[in-house]
Amino acid sequence: MPPITELVRIEPVHLERLERQGVFTTGLLLEVTETPTRRQYLADQVDASTNDVLTWRDEAQMLNLAGFGSTDHRLLMQAGFEGLRDILAVDLPTFRAAVVRAAGELQLEAPSDLTLQGWWEQAQTLAEA
Repeated sequence: MPPITELVRIEPVHLERLERQGVFTTGLLLEVTETPTRRQYLADQVDASTNDVLTWRDEAQMLNLAGFGSTDHRLLMQAGFEGLRDILAVDLPTFRAAVVRAAGELQLEAPSDLTLQGWWEQAQTLAEA
């Protein structure tokens, strides 16, 4: 599980407060924000809004896609995918085209079609869960 320090949509003050609550990884963040009640409780504990917590959760879900690393995170952010909801908003060809375009912009090798399809399908599966 990636550390929560890899979340780019979280303010440093909230990051510190999450760490004080024992939330050090994106997996732990997903666990403690599993239900609306738990999200509200965490928001209260770290002095954030429930919308903030949902934003962090969305990005954490993306970071937990299989085979996903920090370079991939940067690549998807460049492509306009800040979290799972952004991936869910597009079809596979649109997702693939955006990531390939972003790879060119960043002068990185684009992930394989199989990897991109896997990420897109995992996003669909997570949304159904």
